[in-house]
Amino acid sequence: MKKEHAIIGFVATAVVCFVLGWVMGSNKAPVDGDKPAVAAKDSNEQAAEGAPEVGSARGAVGDDSDLIPVGTSHSKGPANAAVTIIEFSEFQCPFCSRVNPTIDQIRKDYPKDVRVVFKHNPLSFHKDAPLAAEASLAAGEQGKFWEYHDILFKNQKALQRDQLEGYATELQLDMAKFKGALDSGKFKKAVAADQALANKLGARGTPNFFVNGQKLVGAKPVSAFKEVIDAELKDARGSTYAARVKANFKKDAAKPAAKKNDGRPPRNDTTIYKVDLGNAPLKGNPDGAVTIIEFSDFQCPFCTRVNPTIKSILEDPKYKGKVRVAFKQLPLPFHNRAKPAAAASLAAGEQGKFWEMHDTLFANQKALEPADFEKYAQDIGLNMGKFKKAMESGKFDKQIEEDMA
Repeated sequence: MKKEHAIIGFVATAVVCFVLGWVMGSNKAPVDGDKPAVAAKDSNEQAAEGAPEVGSARGAVGDDSDLIPVGTSHSKGPANAAVTIIEFSEFQCPFCSRVNPTIDQIRKDYPKDVRVVFKHNPLSFHKDAPLAAEASLAAGEQGKFWEYHDILFKNQKALQRDQLEGYATELQLDMAKFKGALDSGKFKKAVAADQALANKLGARGTPNFFVNGQKLVGAKPVSAFKEVIDAELKDARGSTYAARVKANFKKDAAKPAAKKNDGRPPRNDTTIYKVDLGNAPLKGNPDGAVTIIEFSDFQCPFCTRVNPTIKSILEDPKYKGKVRVAFKQLPLPFHNRAKPAAAASLAAGEQGKFWEMHDTLFANQKALEPADFEKYAQDIGLNMGKFKKAMESGKFDKQIEEDMA
């Protein structure tokens, strides 16, 4: 094999629900919404064993921080909790939904020691998220933020105006007041203020968490939160929230810059990653000087969105004949049809039609059942007996797992 002059790892998976927000930085909010609208205190959340409850009201006196203010954001947990988790989230983000049970478990395990503060960071490519955020605050104005919060996360694909009103009706809200809040846009500044704070803190994707000021990115497991919380509890008791945030900001600032990247390679990273092509399907010049390694998932919407970019690179006269793309399989575990689709693409590739199946699968992401695969195989002219046998044998499982590893 000709030695490549450069190998570029192009990871295009659904994880960009967070990453795309970071790269694009397109959810920046105007700074003129610094003062969020005041929301009424929630009545549904019970205090943990008699501890005072923050609800939707401002944090306890002396317990706020100008670095990451609690402000008037809706909260769960005692006002005097030793640990405050600031959550930047949005109602259309699937990863935000997935982390909710984790947060519930944390509150269950630390009833007197943890409070959770919810802040809004609707991303630009989730078109229904901004209005959903406003609707949740309109519900919160009537003491039903958390009930409404839960309903929105259970109905992430149904966040149109009429559906938002339907949820408000279910909760028996004052509908005239609720509709008036949405019509007037009275909570737009509150949402914009949260977005501005998120941008200031570098939390450009969702979900992002700050545990007494210490940043956790993404839908982390319970163990990841507990590691930070337990460490904080050793030092935080008796301290105000503001003091802990300032202490942790100071500690973080003292770290070497290379460690402060949330697990991502630095933007100026010049490392050359040696990736074995193996038997990955190739497109472009087989002897191209530049190889793009793409890890992708046929059920991932963001992978679909990047395909025109890859096509334009291959067709650009500047790069024509100089670039090749190698496709590696990375079906994510929460996309239950992605792995069978990966096998279908490789079964088609066995008959010289990988890219035809690749394009068909991406064009039909919501139809990835066995019968659909057979229809696509027939449409692109495969030997159906051979295709079905390959699918039934599981012969491509090893290759898919090696790509994933």
